[in-house]
Amino acid sequence: MIMIQAIAAKRTKKIFHNPAWTLIAGFGTYFCMYGFRRPYTAATYSNIFCWGIDYKVLLVVAQTIGYVTAKWVGIKTIAEMKPAQRIKMLLALIFFAELMLLLFGVIPRPWNILCLLLNGLSLGIVFGLVLGFMEGRRNTEALIAGLCASFIISDGVSKSVGKMLLDESVSENWMPFLAGMLFLVPTLVFISMLSYVQPPSHDDVTNRSARVPMSAQARWSFFQKYGPGLVGVIIVYLLATLLRSMRADFAPELWKGLGYKQTPAVFTLSELFVSFGVIIVSGLAIFMLNHYKAFRFSLLTSLGGFIILILSVWGLRFGLSKFAFMVLVGFGVYIPYVAVHTTVFERLIAVTKERANIGFLMYVADSVGYTGYVFLMLFRYFISSSGSILFLFLRACVGLGILGALIILYCNWYFKMKLKKA
Repeated sequence: MIMIQAIAAKRTKKIFHNPAWTLIAGFGTYFCMYGFRRPYTAATYSNIFCWGIDYKVLLVVAQTIGYVTAKWVGIKTIAEMKPAQRIKMLLALIFFAELMLLLFGVIPRPWNILCLLLNGLSLGIVFGLVLGFMEGRRNTEALIAGLCASFIISDGVSKSVGKMLLDESVSENWMPFLAGMLFLVPTLVFISMLSYVQPPSHDDVTNRSARVPMSAQARWSFFQKYGPGLVGVIIVYLLATLLRSMRADFAPELWKGLGYKQTPAVFTLSELFVSFGVIIVSGLAIFMLNHYKAFRFSLLTSLGGFIILILSVWGLRFGLSKFAFMVLVGFGVYIPYVAVHTTVFERLIAVTKERANIGFLMYVADSVGYTGYVFLMLFRYFISSSGSILFLFLRACVGLGILGALIILYCNWYFKMKLKKA
């Protein structure tokens, strides 16, 4: 009997060590998180102005301010977070986010804008907590690529859910809360799965280095050592974040501007194509055992993403279909965005063998990226009351695409000089 129990326990532990278990748990948790964050963007809130400003712009900016505040806080919080604290923190953040959506429905406009700010503040920490279960493993690229696929797909799915509820005559104020309720039970299931994920094995630690909490001194020391290159990567991430966020937050307006008929399914279908391509490209790094080669590969694929972005705009002017344009632009934007998540920081730590963690580096990049997006939204609104979102987006794709490609070339040169002996 004791032997049977031992065998059963061993098999159970093996399941929890299985990368598929970790992938499903992480993918599901972050996928469902979007159900508390994005559905409201499916609503247009047309012809509603508060203090002379478009109400939806205020909602997007408010939630983004909360989100970016969480990223700045997360530089310290996530970098110093102990593994045993992650699950409790996840549960608290999800329930708080849903409470804010409830209050969003109860509190009249424009004061309910504050609820979305607090909603973003809570959800901005979730990614770092989930990421902590996946980094420092031999299959980290595949795991984080799957995690990134979750926010590509879920962005479209959450909009589809929001559009579906609106089509069922749910009001724009109450739709975000009801969408969150639909995602609540699955979220709890996936968080429960995360609680059983085992830490990296001895072989993982030997191959990738241990990922440990970082003190303020350790964080500053790491950044000083690789600062010029890290700044370049962060700027690239900023550019990708600006374009990604514009495409995601104003998807209904972009589809309308292109003259494409909107249905709940169109948001999901386009993102499925994008996520499929991005997963394939990002996942290739897992087959590269040499950390330095994998690191440079991620930079070169990022360069390719910016080139695709520029060519997509050019193609639209010469007959490229509207649907193909949205898919290719999404592909071009997400390649560098996901590469930073999956490979750039992961392999940099593996090459240098520094005592660090991805959470710290990602939250530095995220804090800069989302701060830039807040300023972009304000800049866009105050400099011009004319011109469509689509017009602004097309110009941004070309300008930021060229700038991103140039900075990627600089990063490749810098790290080649810095890490060539690694």
